[in-house]
This record gives sequence, C-alpha cells and structure tokens, in this order.
Amino acid sequence: MAAELQVGDVAPPLELVGSDGQTYRLADYEGKQVVIIAWFPKAFTGG
Repeated sequence: MAAELQVGDVAPPLELVGSDGQTYRLADYEGKQVVIIAWFPKAFTGG
C-alpha cells in the first residue's frame, strides 16, 4: 500500500495519457508556477 501524501510533500513521478492520446509527465512541468491535474473517472463512460 502506498503512503499517503501530506501537505508540503514532493509529488511522486506521475504520467497520464490525455484524452488527446498524448502522454503527459509531471516532470515536464517542473519549474512552472502552477500545475493542475483534474480527472473525471466516469466521464465518457456508461457508469
């Protein structure tokens, strides 16, 4: 089981495939002011 993140923790490496088919890596945005990650688990599904 993974440890829970606490406020102020460094984010773990993260890689997601977008709806456009491209892979986005959190590391690609290092040094940017703000990164927002949002997901909608039931978007575009029958659930």
